[in-house]
Amino acid sequence: MSSRALLMWDEAVTGYDFGPEHPMDPVRLALTMGLVRAYGLDRRVDVVAAKPAGESTLRLVHREDYVAAVRAASADPRKADAGYGLGTVDDPAFAGMHEVSALIAGQSVGAAEAVWRGEAGHAVNFAGGLHHAMPGSASGFCIYNDASLAIARLLELGAERVAYVDVDVHHGDGVQAAFWEDPRVLTISLHEHPRHLFPQTGWPEETGAPGAGEGGAVNVALPPGTGDEGWLRAFHAVVPEVLAEFRPQVLVTQHGADTHFEDPLAHLAVSLDAQRAVQEACHDLAHAYADGRWVALGGGGYAVVDVVPRSWTHLVGIAAHAPVEPESVIPQEWKDLVYARTRQLGPGRMTDGRWPVEWRDWSEGYDPADRLDQAVLATRRAVFPLRGLLA
Repeated sequence: MSSRALLMWDEAVTGYDFGPEHPMDPVRLALTMGLVRAYGLDRRVDVVAAKPAGESTLRLVHREDYVAAVRAASADPRKADAGYGLGTVDDPAFAGMHEVSALIAGQSVGAAEAVWRGEAGHAVNFAGGLHHAMPGSASGFCIYNDASLAIARLLELGAERVAYVDVDVHHGDGVQAAFWEDPRVLTISLHEHPRHLFPQTGWPEETGAPGAGEGGAVNVALPPGTGDEGWLRAFHAVVPEVLAEFRPQVLVTQHGADTHFEDPLAHLAVSLDAQRAVQEACHDLAHAYADGRWVALGGGGYAVVDVVPRSWTHLVGIAAHAPVEPESVIPQEWKDLVYARTRQLGPGRMTDGRWPVEWRDWSEGYDPADRLDQAVLATRRAVFPLRGLLA
């Protein structure tokens, strides 16, 4: 396995822009790349741009009529068809929408191809992770589901077991739906409980299609207010055991930064330091169970100055085997960029002051009256027996 790490980047991905009033501000991508460069991480990875996903690639997941609808709305936003989820409040149509969405998807597919072929051990596309898009509709700020497309391409290339781990605050519903019946793909999602947050799916009882797909979906529905200790406890109580049993050939992970306590669209209370700890855990799990093959994607995240660039710069550093120290002082050149682009003052360090984050391992016992432990138990009881594991 190659020790090379790739960072998939094309400046044109910042054209994924739903407009000035939309929470998914593409400045978060530009600021992340700026911080990566400020730390010199662009010299520790190979920065490459893949071609946009073509029609045949998009069709691995998306219906032909949906791709045609995206193309039509892209050429003339006034023709957006709300029946396909286009031209809505969440997914406004904009000129060039198809082209930039296909470009983002192409970066994730290119990352997957490079890792599968042994050209790189790790590959990051922080512009990706658009996990809500369905085969026949846009949803939740997502036009094309690049995560699903990357996984589908891995299967097309011959992969027999691909694991997907999603730690975005929202359920990875589009990826789960794409592989609901496919035993070759294991989807794991940790997210805020669907009773409280979009897309209102991801209940622990959602375990895959009866028959071959049963046990292929794993969902940990976390109570609102879950902080660092509970989030890490839940992750480690579920993810490593399931991956060890599944033995993936490739690990694909989605690192939405919207679990953060500053994020305006959700209700978890996770710090940047805990996000970094999970990124490190995913890296270690890739080496432990997938021969080091790791494709890491971005996702949600709407604290676009204080949180997203720091979180995903940590992700790039970990993938490059050049992790950024949490206590490091952020270079002034990046803070100047932040002010020039947003008229805001950027954060001063790469930590929220909680490093190292401590948490209690599940093996030490659980409290049946604790809401977090109840959530973990619900998942383990729903899915572990289906995989031959002790709940």
